[in-house]
Amino acid sequence: MADEKKAVDNQAQQNIQETAKEADIEKAKDADAEKVKEADIEKTKDADTEKVKEADTEKAKETDAEKAKDADAEKAKDADAEKKMSAAEKEAEAEALEAKFDKEAAAEEADAGDLILENQRESVPLTPENAKFTRSAGGLISLELNVEGKQEKFERVVVVRAFPITNPEEFLSVREPNTRQMGRGKEIGMIRYMDDFDKETQAIINEELERRYFSPQITKIISMKEKFGYYYWDAETSAGMVTFILNNPFSNIRVLEDGRIIITDIDGNCFEISDPQQLDPASYKRIEVYL
Repeated sequence: MADEKKAVDNQAQQNIQETAKEADIEKAKDADAEKVKEADIEKTKDADTEKVKEADTEKAKETDAEKAKDADAEKAKDADAEKKMSAAEKEAEAEALEAKFDKEAAAEEADAGDLILENQRESVPLTPENAKFTRSAGGLISLELNVEGKQEKFERVVVVRAFPITNPEEFLSVREPNTRQMGRGKEIGMIRYMDDFDKETQAIINEELERRYFSPQITKIISMKEKFGYYYWDAETSAGMVTFILNNPFSNIRVLEDGRIIITDIDGNCFEISDPQQLDPASYKRIEVYL
């Protein structure tokens, strides 16, 4: 009986111990679960904090970018304003300099006015009675001029046509030659009609004019081709075979009142057809459309 009671007590004691042990295990589990939960909460807090930091950093970057843009815009405005001011200052300075130069030039012109008038010679009509043309040692033209008893000797003169195309033998300007020191030569006088002079004088003057106004006579037009808006002509002339270029034949080819044709190329060279009816049929056909 006593043994049975002891066994029951022992069993009860074991049950109590077993129950206490299970309770301890459950408490430990609860404690671990609480720790895990707290750890998760802490992690969530850290993640949220990190997100807030990243958001703040991104916002700060955007703010810095906006500030940089504003600073660049302000710099650009300042630069434009400086340029405008600089341009205005330069323009004002240029205007001031120009006004100064104009004033100085006007003063110089006023001071030199009497001297200019004093050095200016008056052009006179040249006739066989007051002008004698001779050939110089170098094959050029010399002039002896006698006007109202005043005699002048010009070792060299040049003859220039006032109307080289329409009136080549009338209104001939006789001038002093251009020089580097004196500049453009002054006009000595004007020949109204070249045939007023004798044949020898006319020959001397014509030699000078032929040197100055070299205009080959076209005797045959070989070809005419248009390329890139320019017209290339090949022709036989009194100076041999030539090729010349026109940019607009309708304005570069002129028919004079006496029937002559004058052709001026892009370099200013002149070619003449004295009588277009004397050209061969093929040549005349090439130029007929422009007449």
